[in-house]
Amino acid sequence: MSTAFTIVAVLTAVWVGFSGFSLLRRADFVAKPLVEYGVPESWWPWLGAAKTAGAVGLLVGLAVPAVGIAAGLGLVLYFLGAVVTVLRARSYKTVVFPVLYLAPVVATVILSLA
Repeated sequence: MSTAFTIVAVLTAVWVGFSGFSLLRRADFVAKPLVEYGVPESWWPWLGAAKTAGAVGLLVGLAVPAVGIAAGLGLVLYFLGAVVTVLRARSYKTVVFPVLYLAPVVATVILSLA
């Protein structure tokens, strides 16, 4: 395991974990866009839990690589879904936000496979 991978994985886990926690507590900067995109409020706890579990999985992946890879791939799918959701809502100016989460997750997965 390289130092670069460890740093990227930890920073990504913190970034995604913060996002998951923010969604679970329904922070305005997360909740308002979800309303605009038409995401049902009943999904929010599940989406927040998925992000939080993915973040924990990335950290567990430092000790058990298969778990980290699975968590990373799950988060890639999650954030690709977020990109599609934003595009379907025709909110083109905000598509950068899910991409800002997707990019470090993809980097983490690539580094874990290297």
